[in-house]
Amino acid sequence: MEMTDNTADRPAEVIHPRPATHPALVASAPGTYSTLNDQRTVLDACGVSMIGHGDETVKFAIQEQLQKVAYAHPFMHTTSPPQDLASFLCQGIPSLEPFKVYFSSSESEAVDSAMKLVVAFHRANNNPRRTHFVSRQRSYHGNTLGSMCLGDFPRRKQPYDEAFNRLDVSFVSPAYAYRQQGSDESEVQYSNRLINEIEAEFCRIGSQNVAAFVAETVGGSTAGCITAPEGYFEGVRRVCNKYGVLLLLDEIMCGNGRTGTYFAFESEGDFVPDIVVLGKGLSGGAGGFIHGHTYQAHPVSCAAALAVQRVIRSTGCLAHCKRLGDRMGSKLRSLFTDLEFVGDIRGRGLFWAIEFVANKRLKMPLAEDFAFGSKLRQFAQESGVAILSGSGTADGHAGDHIMFAPPLTIEQAELDWMIDITREAYLRTEKAYKAQRYSGDAQ
Repeated sequence: MEMTDNTADRPAEVIHPRPATHPALVASAPGTYSTLNDQRTVLDACGVSMIGHGDETVKFAIQEQLQKVAYAHPFMHTTSPPQDLASFLCQGIPSLEPFKVYFSSSESEAVDSAMKLVVAFHRANNNPRRTHFVSRQRSYHGNTLGSMCLGDFPRRKQPYDEAFNRLDVSFVSPAYAYRQQGSDESEVQYSNRLINEIEAEFCRIGSQNVAAFVAETVGGSTAGCITAPEGYFEGVRRVCNKYGVLLLLDEIMCGNGRTGTYFAFESEGDFVPDIVVLGKGLSGGAGGFIHGHTYQAHPVSCAAALAVQRVIRSTGCLAHCKRLGDRMGSKLRSLFTDLEFVGDIRGRGLFWAIEFVANKRLKMPLAEDFAFGSKLRQFAQESGVAILSGSGTADGHAGDHIMFAPPLTIEQAELDWMIDITREAYLRTEKAYKAQRYSGDAQ
């Protein structure tokens, strides 16, 4: 969370992820809210605290595990929590019963590990040439060198171009109906065109060289909650099967109930990926202190994650998410569709985005130098709502969107208030944008 005030009085020794900003200091976090050090509260809709902050069952699980085993070196020993969590993640979904679970210390590490697993699988099956990954434009899969090479975010990748040039990755079109579905195409026709493009890319590379196709089931921070057209993932699965290519789905943002089903791919038809990567929804933010492979499958982190997953699966969270998600989509469309700079509203469950444009008919992005989404996010935070913003939505450079990912336990009144506050923040941002552009035109 970031603001231009409310920072600590002393200089910060910590390098913040966005060094040019001044992060607000969070003093405590009760339930759906974060309390800042000046006692103001902010509703947390940033997507990690899946069941809110301070859940008593999660705190008890952490304390109980600390009293038993706080740490065991994963190369020498194992503990019960990772075993129990792995079993819980796969139970109740017949298609996942043969699956195995590998725990990493961060989402980016998990994607890197999945890439290594893919290559190792092919080597074990006497296919050492299968080292090429096919990913999608407008995607994001992490910030380590390996995971970042799978993403298509030019601004983040540019400083490391030489390193990325050594990695074997190519990109196909995203499932981005708002900008890329033809006016004369049906949803099924658009889906088939995308599937055919993937198959053509496999053949261009040489299918014997392709290791995996990688995609976010529902687009995350770079894409802004884009969902696939009907039949897309089933078709992708068929093409992967045809050429012996593994299907790797990234559900770091959209998994663990965020979109109304436990795994987001459950809403995409009758298919199962070979590998699915989970992250933000797994421990509800409780395991953020874990670092490095030495700490993978940390017993305390896994105990916290298991407690979170039990809450999600056993307390009606998924049904609540779907019900409030339907309401959220309807209210967003009702309050935002007719606003001047709103181009698209999309999402599923409690995972929604609004994309902004300068011209609704032409879908032209707003001026890059204004950073519309970022300013809207700042205005919302000042009014007590923390949401996410993204840039480069349209083409990797231009384009703005905001994202909502509140806890699955959010109440209807809180949800409605969050949307109302965001609309007020939009109106402030629109006014500021017009003032800047018109002032520039006058000069």
